[in-house]
Amino acid sequence: MILNLLPGVLAALLALLLPVVALADTPVGATLELEDCRISAGPGFPGIKARCADFERPLDPAHPAGETITVFVAVVAALSLEPKPDPFVPIAGGPGQASSEFYSGYANAFESIRRERDIVLVDQRGTGASTRLDCELDEEVVEGRVSVEESVEGARRCLESLPADPRFFTTSVAVEDLEAVRRALAYPQFNVYGISYGTRVAQHYLRRFPESTRTVILDGVVPPQVALGPKIAIDAQRALDAIFARCEESPPCNERFPEVGRSFARLTSALDEQPVLVELPDPLTGTLQALSFGHNELAGALRLLSYHPNTVALIPLLVYEAAAGNHAPLASQYLMVSESLSEALAIGMHNAVVCTEDAPFFDREAVDREALEATYIGPVQLDALEAMCSVWPAGVMDEELRAPVATDRPVLLLSGEADPITPPRFAELAAVEMSNKALLVGTDQGHGQAARTCIPEIMAEFIDAGSVDAIDDKDRECLATRQFAMPFFLDYTGPSP
Repeated sequence: MILNLLPGVLAALLALLLPVVALADTPVGATLELEDCRISAGPGFPGIKARCADFERPLDPAHPAGETITVFVAVVAALSLEPKPDPFVPIAGGPGQASSEFYSGYANAFESIRRERDIVLVDQRGTGASTRLDCELDEEVVEGRVSVEESVEGARRCLESLPADPRFFTTSVAVEDLEAVRRALAYPQFNVYGISYGTRVAQHYLRRFPESTRTVILDGVVPPQVALGPKIAIDAQRALDAIFARCEESPPCNERFPEVGRSFARLTSALDEQPVLVELPDPLTGTLQALSFGHNELAGALRLLSYHPNTVALIPLLVYEAAAGNHAPLASQYLMVSESLSEALAIGMHNAVVCTEDAPFFDREAVDREALEATYIGPVQLDALEAMCSVWPAGVMDEELRAPVATDRPVLLLSGEADPITPPRFAELAAVEMSNKALLVGTDQGHGQAARTCIPEIMAEFIDAGSVDAIDDKDRECLATRQFAMPFFLDYTGPSP
């Protein structure tokens, strides 16, 4: 699945140090003792002061006296000396990304919320510092860059290396951890935010614990009714076609990269016939390495570049250069996103979720193989998921997980018009049983809206009011007039003046 990677990575690269403030003590009445610590978006990134704890939880909630795991909890104190009693709880995507790392990369988007509220971060079990379920090189399996046989063998090796039984690392168990944290920290309610796969967790938490939930923000919405996988390549192709069409409609872009769609078709055809060997410096060490750059590597780079409007701006230039024989810039992008994927996602946890909550519900008779073959990704990712999940054990899943959430709690749903993985229609599907909701769509925006233009203040206003009525005409006007897609790069110095 791998829903939310590039936006978090880009935000982490741009994250600024937060102001140093006095940190609150462990909340009164809490049973979980917090200690001073620092969290970050990953090695080499700035640290953020917090108070943290390792929370002992049963591996299997149905047997609380049995084997235990640790769940990492961090609280970033509100800027106010008298914060509101209900904190803000961001839930990361992936599945497989740690919430503490996601927040650290996106922290500036949530500073308006942090003025009055603590930020509570729970690394979902299997991610980050919460009994991380990881495997070496399995990102190749997930992205479909190996054969079906190698996918199956990779999944088996991954299972053998895991530190705990993956059947208990699913959404249905994770929401129980989240509620246990709320009780242990003595907070009366949570204001929950989910990004991408995190929206599935947020919706199920709302379903299971409605009285514990004050407000919900869903960003890049995954509707419970949809099993993600069969149409990922088709939606990605739709988004790429729209990027090329926008370039052709832009005189500077079309003049610099005439018929970029045809250039892309020539490029994919050539790489299908013969991958090229590119020598590149490793993005972390600088050591030169040889990379075989073929169709699958091209697809991996473009798919993740299409997530965010700032990286979308590079696509026509990179494609045009590669079609002319200069593959190094696009291959470098592939290398960077591949490295980021490996570091950001706990693949074992990713598999535990996908093989329980998505793959068993693929409607294989409805899969249009011809349509998949016509996409730039092709059927390789779907085939890899099915192969991997053929040997992966199904885990704990509540019966109602895949039903739309019926609620009168205030819910704000955010979508990007150009999102290649969770398009705006997904938000509409998720909201069918929500009686108290607002849907906002960012023009020409991609996957994840939290850090875009007016959205940080809109989220803060929504949470402060605890009502969708806080979203008014000025907010919608701001989205309509201030949101834009970055102009296409005409060369490596940037867009035209």
